[in-house]
Amino acid sequence: MSGVVVTNPPKAAAEDVTALAGYGVATVGEAMGRAGLLGPEIRPVQQGVRIAGTAVTVLSWPGDNLMIHAAVEQCGEGDVLVVTTTSPSTDGMFGELFATALRRRGVRGLVINAGIRDTQELRDMGFAAWSRAVCAQGTVKATGGSVNVPVAVDGQVIRPGDVVVADDDGVVVVPRERARQVAEASGAREKKEAAARAAFLEGQLGLDRYGLREKLEQLGVTYRSYDEYTAGEQR
Repeated sequence: MSGVVVTNPPKAAAEDVTALAGYGVATVGEAMGRAGLLGPEIRPVQQGVRIAGTAVTVLSWPGDNLMIHAAVEQCGEGDVLVVTTTSPSTDGMFGELFATALRRRGVRGLVINAGIRDTQELRDMGFAAWSRAVCAQGTVKATGGSVNVPVAVDGQVIRPGDVVVADDDGVVVVPRERARQVAEASGAREKKEAAARAAFLEGQLGLDRYGLREKLEQLGVTYRSYDEYTAGEQR
């Protein structure tokens, strides 16, 4: 497998990344029309952490982390390293030493569609990571791959410079050209949710706020008292 290392790809504007960092993955995903979400198998190795940054992408051979070494050089302040493999792999391709090097360069975290190890050390040093597997099995450094090319994870295409937002709920990817639009839509959605939250605290029901009683009626859902319901069963 040959490959390429692409240098200096375009990135989303820093102010748009900062804006998106203020919203959770669920909010951003909904604001994009329920798009951009990676699958539920990509899970955090820590809790209570949210990051947003620009993607540096890696396409590696399974069980081989050579191209992660190549990618470290391409990483800088505010980036998130995104790693996938040419075929499924759960080997522990990333650990504490990689995290140390990336943290020195200002990288905000890792999303890897493969295995990770040294998870306790990563938590202790505060390096955020989301992975498909946790596995102590190590890797080799023998096969070429690519850095900063479009990659696909769970059906989502991630390009270098796209915005990656990750928290306890998972990971969402925002195309770099849409970062500002999605940040604005996320803000609008959060305001709408704040109004609903206040209404619910006052006792309003979602059935009434969202007009769902009419929906139930349209779907033929009826209300019966317990006695009426159980009497029907006894006939």
